[in-house]
Amino acid sequence: MNEKNNSKKTTTNAAPKTAKMSPEAGRYQTPASKPVKKAKFNGFMYFIFVVSVSVILACVAWSAATDVLALKSDDTVATITLAKDSFDYYEYTEKNEDGEKVTQKAHTADIGYVAKQLKDAGIIKYKWLFKLYCSFSSAEDKIDPGTYELKSIYDYRALVIKMQSGSGAMVTLEITFPEGYTMRDIFKKLDAEGVCDYDELMESAANATFNYSFLEDTEKGDANRLEGFLFPDTYEFYEGMPASSAINKLLEGFHNRITAEMLEWQQESGYSMREIITIASMIEKEAADNSDRYRIASVIYNRLDRDWPLQIDSTSLYEYPDHEGAPTSEMLKKDSPYNTRINKGLPPTPICSPGLSSIKAALQPSETNYLYYALDTTTGTHEYFTSSSAFEAFVATQNYD
Repeated sequence: MNEKNNSKKTTTNAAPKTAKMSPEAGRYQTPASKPVKKAKFNGFMYFIFVVSVSVILACVAWSAATDVLALKSDDTVATITLAKDSFDYYEYTEKNEDGEKVTQKAHTADIGYVAKQLKDAGIIKYKWLFKLYCSFSSAEDKIDPGTYELKSIYDYRALVIKMQSGSGAMVTLEITFPEGYTMRDIFKKLDAEGVCDYDELMESAANATFNYSFLEDTEKGDANRLEGFLFPDTYEFYEGMPASSAINKLLEGFHNRITAEMLEWQQESGYSMREIITIASMIEKEAADNSDRYRIASVIYNRLDRDWPLQIDSTSLYEYPDHEGAPTSEMLKKDSPYNTRINKGLPPTPICSPGLSSIKAALQPSETNYLYYALDTTTGTHEYFTSSSAFEAFVATQNYD
């Protein structure tokens, strides 16, 4: 019985078939589960990672620096246009040199639009970086509309400076104004060429300050104060330039053409410079050639000396800038200071911008007894008369219709 029990006990405590005997302990053991090895970041790989990130950051920083500072190997040159309608415009009030409050106009640039123009032209690489620079430098208040010739070797600061009115990078427009243009003709052409807005030119003509002696007897508030003094010539303008600057170019053209000798002639004449230019403007509208100018000038002065109406129809046409051809009977009957058929003396302003030849004729007229002149429609020249009967007899032979 005991032997059987011992035999069962021995059988019951037997080790499982998968158990292994430990040689040290001389007994069976159950195998433990295999330990998981923890991943270790190799020191060399970490070094490579740090170096790689540093190189990438350095490359980005260098690339950004080359764009900001224009440290580039290429020399791209491009012409870009910053359209006027891409700018925001506003008005503000300030005091002028006379202490009067005046309303000024200003604008701000759309830097996103500017950056795109520069990027598309190959002048900069990073729009976001240029926009960031502009936000720190207040460039939106400095950049002006216009057409500019820019280079990729200009750094960001230089680009902002170059994109300003009057800079050396601004592309100029060469515009010619012929003799006989009125102030409105000139302003319309400046507007059409994209130099200045017509309304801004008219406002500036009326109210801006221009320091020239020949304007001393004119008053602000009326744009016609400049009529006749915008000298006809060829000038260079910038797109989008201030209206007062464009006007000043033309006034400076007049100032530069009037010599000391001409000023002496004007003073000897007893007429003001404005009156001389008014006479010259009528000569400009009436004369067919250079010799005609001096004889027409003599007729004007002879009639002024006799206190006769000048009866020059081109003065009446001044009030009808869109009319073509000869004045109508209704125009010649209108009671207007520009109607020299019924009013004596000079019209209130010049009627156009006269050229230098007409100004000289007004200052040094021929000495004649002529009181009348009329156009010969066959030859295109004028005939001159000392009596009304001879004048009327000639006119009866012409068909002025």
